[in-house]
Amino acid sequence: MTELFDKQNNNKKIRHIATAFIAVVMLLFVGSCQNKTEDLVDIIFNPDIVPTMTTDSVVTLISDSGVTRYKLIAKKWQVFDRAKEPYWFFPEGIYLERFDSLFHIEAVIYADTAWNYVNKRLWRLKGNVNAQNMKGEKFLSDELFWDQRKQRIYSDKFIEIQKGETELKGYGFESNQEMTEYRIFNPHEGRIPFNENPVNPDTLQNNNSNIVTE
Repeated sequence: MTELFDKQNNNKKIRHIATAFIAVVMLLFVGSCQNKTEDLVDIIFNPDIVPTMTTDSVVTLISDSGVTRYKLIAKKWQVFDRAKEPYWFFPEGIYLERFDSLFHIEAVIYADTAWNYVNKRLWRLKGNVNAQNMKGEKFLSDELFWDQRKQRIYSDKFIEIQKGETELKGYGFESNQEMTEYRIFNPHEGRIPFNENPVNPDTLQNNNSNIVTE
């Protein structure tokens, strides 16, 4: 009987020791988890400034209504398709060709920086914008907007148009997207620098002082 009691007491001691060990391990585990939790940093994802895709050295063809219309070359292409106003961003420059239905180049545009607001189908071209139509006429400005829905290109900044030996200069500009029919508002004679004070676009349509190409 004494041996039986001793065995029972030993078993109880072993169970108590095992229970105490498990309890200590659990406390250490919980404490470790709490410390890790305290070390976590919340990361806030802002889709307006954080791109969902970034691609380098881009050369691609873009379709419009199922027809290939554009060739795009850029060093970096960032896509913000989860932004409130989804857009593409080209921070390191862009080269863009527009084709007609027979794949003849209708217009070529360079710019230091570009944005394409996808839903609005609106391009903003900024910095050393250099566009050329199929006639070889060049359009130089600090900023141009291209509205694909309205098939219109426009600017309220200073613009210079080079037609062979003829130069047209002024503030405010609009044309068709082929850049073959255009006009300058507030024309100026002689060479003048770019001015960051834009013309009010609301007054452009009411301005009778303009140049229209034939």
